[in-house]
Amino acid sequence: MRKTAVIYVLSGLLLTGSAQAQTKAPERSAASMECSRQANEKGLHGKARKHFRSKCLKAARKHG
Repeated sequence: MRKTAVIYVLSGLLLTGSAQAQTKAPERSAASMECSRQANEKGLHGKARKHFRSKCLKAARKHG
């Protein structure tokens, strides 16, 4: 009986945690999405993409 109660409590906690994780998606700014689009067009991946996006976002903050 006690094991069953513990399993139900833990299951409830796991389900609650996963539901919260799914609903808390960070919203991306228009600048972030635009920089990602440009990186996609250039076919950038990995470190090159990260470097490009970093420079792009800094420029967007500077001009915006």
